[in-house]
Amino acid sequence: MQFGIIKERKNPPDRRVVFTPEELVRLQKEYPEAKIKVESSDIRVFNDEAYKNLGMEVADDISDCDVFFGVKEIPIEYLIPNKKYFFFSHTIKKQVHNRKLLRAILDKKIELYDHETIVDANNRRLIGFGRYAGIVGAYNGFRAFGIKYDLYTIPKAETLQSKEDLINRLKRQTLPNIKIVLTGHGKVGMGAKEILDGMKVKQVSTDDFLNKIYTQPVYTQIDVLDYNKRIDGTKAGNNHDFYKTPKDYTSNFERFTKVADIFIAGHFHGNESPDILTREMLKASDCKIKVVADISCDVDGPIACTLKASTIAEPFFGYLPSENKEVPYTHPGSIMVMAVDNLPCELPKDASEGFGEMFMKHVIPAFFNGDKDGILARAKITEKGKLTPRFAYLQDYVDGDMGNN
Repeated sequence: MQFGIIKERKNPPDRRVVFTPEELVRLQKEYPEAKIKVESSDIRVFNDEAYKNLGMEVADDISDCDVFFGVKEIPIEYLIPNKKYFFFSHTIKKQVHNRKLLRAILDKKIELYDHETIVDANNRRLIGFGRYAGIVGAYNGFRAFGIKYDLYTIPKAETLQSKEDLINRLKRQTLPNIKIVLTGHGKVGMGAKEILDGMKVKQVSTDDFLNKIYTQPVYTQIDVLDYNKRIDGTKAGNNHDFYKTPKDYTSNFERFTKVADIFIAGHFHGNESPDILTREMLKASDCKIKVVADISCDVDGPIACTLKASTIAEPFFGYLPSENKEVPYTHPGSIMVMAVDNLPCELPKDASEGFGEMFMKHVIPAFFNGDKDGILARAKITEKGKLTPRFAYLQDYVDGDMGNN
């Protein structure tokens, strides 16, 4: 089995990599039968020398490898027929802009494994960059607050080296007695929590957050039943009831808009789940929220002020609730929104290290143990020019009219 670490070719450039040099050394040690090649890259956060110095083969041509590992979508012209590829294809939700890519993968009889489809037997995702999206997103939320109120100036996360650097910068700032509400208990939400806890922001219960006045910054981390209620007025049983029948619920997040200054959105939002922060809530005269860090970043989704995805270069924009439109974030009546959709790119070293550890733990063993846990079988989207049964729902997407694409 020969593994290839491919060069990232999507624009804007992404400096992350699936495996750090040290993680490849570990892979080679634990699976001596594996052969590894690293494609030369001038943008990767770990340069070619870092791999060479640890004994890895770095080459311009790695086309003789069997399995290729990358992060972002691969330009169609660089796809090699009859190979196995792992990368974020952004096709499993029928994203129209990548229909050509999936068609090309099928035409070239490539076996595609998407990082998002690597799940356990209970369909829980095993790897991803969510934790680092949460870490950077929370940092950006506080950076936005400092800019909006001209309180402090901290550098962009991409200019710093690690999570510790981000926390150290934030700890130097003096915050007023603001309240921060954080949604989500998954990898994203818990990543954001690492920043809040690292800053020593006091965590309080939901009831205390809603009802008490504090002389210091505080935050509460809430789950789906904290910000959704049953439409029929009956008491919700548990989270599973919400996940099973989300249409029976409506948001009561307005409880938090009346007291929170910053909203950090780190939740997962299912297709049929109710919107969380609506336009009506934002327009209300008693809405206190002035900064929204939407890490989940579903455009035209559950957070009404997320009108677009912002960029690392221009991470902030203003939202004017009265007119439901984008304005400069300096506009006095605006809510400042951060909705960057590729946050882990700002912390490429940490993100790559964490990703490689997860990949090594959950995926690599499957190549050498006959895939006894079904990791590869569940993750495989295409095989021999066809969609696998698990992903047959994508057939109408593949067959669909290409339109202007």
